[in-house]
Amino acid sequence: MAYSATMKQAIGAVRAQLASAGFGMADSRFAHHGVHRMDPHAPLLLVACSGGRDSLALAAVTHTVASAWGMRCGAAIVDHGMQPGSALVAQRAAAQCERLGLAPVLVRTVHVRVGGEGAEAAARDARYEALAAAARETDTAAVLLGHTRDDQAEGVLIGLIRTGGVDAVAGMPAQQTVHGVRFVRPLLTVSRAQTTAICTDLGIEWWDDPTNGDAFAPDEPLPADYPLRSRVRHTLLPFLNEFAGRDMTERLAQGARVARRDLEWLDACTDRVFTECVQLEPGGDPCEARIDATRLAAQPQALRFRVIARVLTICAPGSGAAHVDAVEALVSQWHGQGPVQLPSKHTANRKKHVIRVCEDVTHANRRHSRQD
Repeated sequence: MAYSATMKQAIGAVRAQLASAGFGMADSRFAHHGVHRMDPHAPLLLVACSGGRDSLALAAVTHTVASAWGMRCGAAIVDHGMQPGSALVAQRAAAQCERLGLAPVLVRTVHVRVGGEGAEAAARDARYEALAAAARETDTAAVLLGHTRDDQAEGVLIGLIRTGGVDAVAGMPAQQTVHGVRFVRPLLTVSRAQTTAICTDLGIEWWDDPTNGDAFAPDEPLPADYPLRSRVRHTLLPFLNEFAGRDMTERLAQGARVARRDLEWLDACTDRVFTECVQLEPGGDPCEARIDATRLAAQPQALRFRVIARVLTICAPGSGAAHVDAVEALVSQWHGQGPVQLPSKHTANRKKHVIRVCEDVTHANRRHSRQD
């Protein structure tokens, strides 16, 4: 079969990312043209498919690559149940994946519990849990996600709006482990226009999420109650493109690739310093940590902040930049100040050279008295 230039580019992107993840041709016989019988125990790649253009294009491309490499390719569809007709959308996506030749094709329905972070974040958490569970159930080697270059650019802008810092600029990693399962994003160098072209060329009809705001005119801003990602896509990015006189999607995605390289080095340094300076109490519930303030003070400021942020993420979820700043002051500006109050009823208190992050004694006493 002759592939279009767009399809060839997408195949190259998937091949490159899978090779980077350690996958390759299962057997030398797959290097020769012709029909080959697939090993039933060959590694399985599971494509997360929503029925949208990006994930359907990924399903088609991954099936092509997997077949050429002697790997199996399946799909997992998650129905969040947050929109009318979502079950029909999920079943349609499953049928499309089956027609493309993917197997197994799994459909999972989840219950999204919306909390303080909002519906979008809650849906994302539920989706990753369901995908990880499906991967473990099928002994999947990796789950593939259809995030494109456009998604990367949008994610960078969202990160800058919400948090900032190098982590925001670095965007989404091409590979990461979530719930013990490897997730791979092979299309981060492929545009949404290209996934659209792939679906069109292959005669694949896709579903557009109505919350994307496609029904609005390009020059009409989306209402504030639309998801932030949709507003960034529909309103902010087109404005930036016009303002800069260039494709800012490519620019932002390219910057994310460079920042991700630097961030990975920072994370490796943070791992080392964390191991040297932090002791987590084994089996502690609630979590307790001891930080060697003297050792940590000798490290560059960037590493001090990242180590403390990691400790607070583990022991005091909900901590923000102000909490990290206050605990870092116990390291670099120590003059006998009192404990720092943290979320989750925790405190950070320094005595001599040790900072102890643990449940506040007052809260602990109240809890124990209630139990008694």
